[in-house]
Amino acid sequence: MPYEMTDLERLRHSSAHVLATAILRIWPEAQFAAGPPVEGGFYYDVELEHRITPEDFPRIEKEMLAIVAANQPFEREEISRENALKLGQSGRLAALSNRTMPSKFKMDILREIPEGEVITLYRNGEFVDLCAGPHVVSTASIGAFKLTHLASAFYRGDERNPQLQRIYGTSFSTPEEMDAHFAILEEAKKRDHRKLGKDLRLFHIDDSVGQGLILWCPAGAIIRQELQNFLSTELRLQGYQQVFTPHIARLNLFRTSGHFPYYAESQFPPIIERETLLSLASENCSCAELANHVQEGEIDGFLLKPMNCPMHIKIFTSQPRSYRHLPLRLAEFGTVYRWEQSGELSGMTRVRGFTQDDAHLFCTKEQIDTEIQNCLGLVNKVLKAFRMENYRVRVGLRDPASCKYVGSPENWNHAEDACHKAVTQLGVLYSEEEGEAAFYGPKIDFVIKDILGREWQLGTVQVDFNLPIRFGLSYTGPDGKPHVPVMIHRAPLGSLERFVGLLIEHFAGDFPLWLAPEQTRILPVSEKFADFAQSIVNLFVQSGIRASADLSSEKIGAKIRLAQVEKVPYMLIVGGREQASGQVSVRSRKNGEEGTLPIDDFQRRIQFEIESREL
Repeated sequence: MPYEMTDLERLRHSSAHVLATAILRIWPEAQFAAGPPVEGGFYYDVELEHRITPEDFPRIEKEMLAIVAANQPFEREEISRENALKLGQSGRLAALSNRTMPSKFKMDILREIPEGEVITLYRNGEFVDLCAGPHVVSTASIGAFKLTHLASAFYRGDERNPQLQRIYGTSFSTPEEMDAHFAILEEAKKRDHRKLGKDLRLFHIDDSVGQGLILWCPAGAIIRQELQNFLSTELRLQGYQQVFTPHIARLNLFRTSGHFPYYAESQFPPIIERETLLSLASENCSCAELANHVQEGEIDGFLLKPMNCPMHIKIFTSQPRSYRHLPLRLAEFGTVYRWEQSGELSGMTRVRGFTQDDAHLFCTKEQIDTEIQNCLGLVNKVLKAFRMENYRVRVGLRDPASCKYVGSPENWNHAEDACHKAVTQLGVLYSEEEGEAAFYGPKIDFVIKDILGREWQLGTVQVDFNLPIRFGLSYTGPDGKPHVPVMIHRAPLGSLERFVGLLIEHFAGDFPLWLAPEQTRILPVSEKFADFAQSIVNLFVQSGIRASADLSSEKIGAKIRLAQVEKVPYMLIVGGREQASGQVSVRSRKNGEEGTLPIDDFQRRIQFEIESREL
């Protein structure tokens, strides 16, 4: 089924045509390539000798405003290929009526449209563009617009092609909607986990280590460890057993699972053993020949693991299994590696090495429904614990027309029915999306909407009849005969890196007490009370509270401001009066001054707050 634009996408697609019209009024020689709507706005790629800068935006926007005010209708016209080619050759596509030079990019696009497909033009005023549409009724439908930024882009994304100027903008039906949009963008800048992560010293990315590879700083490592502790407690309550597996494994393991070579483009290159490389070098084997040998399975090697599941399968097969051992639930905070394109990397939310809160459950067919229900309940509980309850559930099904899926239709039907039943019993709204299943089975994804309205796929539960067959798994049933188990893959958080990145933005770096890297800071009013402050730190640390003391020579006001900037939940101010009475003056980030408390009372209060995991 062809994709249908939303009303907002249609508006923004039309805005791209208005942008092109305005640019041509100023620079008639401009040549245009593509101008689609994108997330958050639209762009148009243009070849132009004049280098457009943000200083040109007011001039362009003035022309756009005149075009919007003119209420030009968007008129659709079907045209024959012959006439379309004539128009392109005469320079009339994506151009104004007085140009004679050929519309070279539009001609290129036109030649690739399959024979017999309807060719359509859209006209607004003096501008005619080769376009499939659709558009709004007229330019007056664009209630508000703004040009936002510039970039460079090779035509069709190929560096062998001309480099074009890409002009971005956004538009809305009303000025109020646009104002709200930019307010959200400003808030997003404040909450950007890449900036906060650096300011709060949570994580670091270093070119000498590699882009997309996260270095967890001590403060960030505390958050990660607290998350793991939280989840480990839940896993123990649900009968999971934690395991550890290596970061690399033999290539043939992933050939058996099907991850290699079918997903080779999203994996790091194989690691070939030294003896094999030396032997091939002596035979003058080229790199292309080596790659072909690996692709065809003629050479084994090692692979940075893209998945944990084959390792857990091998733990299952390490000893005979009976139906009495099932369900067997194996869990691991396992780090995996995927080769993401450099342009797709983004802080902690899109990385090349990430740790999954992964688990694989091996069960009988009769146990599937209960196990999926428990998995969904765990994901739901985790998201609620972080007040991420604004989510939708997506059931990814196979596309019957695709050949990428392995296994029998009967098993697929059984697995998909189990997913449907589970989400229905969960009692949440869900959508079904054909083609979104994993190659081995259907999946249930939790897609959360963050505080800024953006969607992120986090928790997932997948039902798999196929990997157990590919690996020849079996257990002894009540009848004494071998049976093939069903495998359930699940990860409530998805990736610790992505989840922490979202948490940073969710809380704007102001973490709840139990997650905060530093839970309280003792602030002596002068150096005379440094020993007293340090004694409180020692007391708190012994009881498991993360505490420190600011023993600098700064005045107390500066110490408070620094603790506020570094988002410390509690500040305890101590001086002569507090030392004499064994008390602390409490100040919190949330409430400001809270009065004076005996040290023991504050310690009990903060321990209760930590243990209850209040948000």
